[in-house]
Amino acid sequence: MDLHTDRPHPARVYDYLLGGTQNFPADRAAAEAGMKANPAGRVPPMENRAFLRRVVRHLAAERGIRQFLDIGSGIPTSPNVHEVAQAVAPDARVVYVDKDPLVLAHAQALLSGRTAYLDADLRDVDALLAAPALRAVIDLDEPVGLLLIAIMHFVGDDDDPYGIVRRLTDALPSGSYLALSHLTGDFDPAAWEAVAAIYRRSGVTMRVRGRADVARFFTGLDLVDPGVVVLPAWRPDPDAGEPPADTQVSVYGGLARKP
Repeated sequence: MDLHTDRPHPARVYDYLLGGTQNFPADRAAAEAGMKANPAGRVPPMENRAFLRRVVRHLAAERGIRQFLDIGSGIPTSPNVHEVAQAVAPDARVVYVDKDPLVLAHAQALLSGRTAYLDADLRDVDALLAAPALRAVIDLDEPVGLLLIAIMHFVGDDDDPYGIVRRLTDALPSGSYLALSHLTGDFDPAAWEAVAAIYRRSGVTMRVRGRADVARFFTGLDLVDPGVVVLPAWRPDPDAGEPPADTQVSVYGGLARKP
């Protein structure tokens, strides 16, 4: 298994920023360089995880979703999608998708009849959706909660990010949902351009986008209130404390239903 430890990988950098231990010197160096450009660099990953938990719980408890497709899932961090969903609905099924051998190694412990891991590239939508591991767990004739959390900013414009999301949602039936979060430079353009440049020099594509461009990912879908907002503003938990400043978070998120 080649983990490519000599260069950073988004899943491992994310793990480091969350305080995890499944990362390597190249990942830590990229993360630390990013935090020099943006000292609040640990805030977006923490807010992404909190948003993910809230949106999965909402889908399972309020929208009746019983199957989830988490693309760009990263290294498992508890509570995972299946833990949150199955706490509400024990019959909920989850397929995690990522393209990192380290993620695969750690995902093995999660595999069960209702949970699977798929080693696939987000950009190859047809192969991803046709994979036997996915089809064994998810029925694409029934509504699906598609989770694209903190992944699309790693897809450059040359790879047609909007086309990728459209092809994914086109393959899902009516009543499915798209949950998506995405880094933005709206609140501190200089800092986030510096972070993106550091990632690019490390061989990792990063493309921060403005609110209008993030909202484009939901074209043709019905946004759930409160729409596309900075993450802490999306249906915060009743006991949530004072949220970080928008400048620190710098991530938009939203949830939308396929008509």
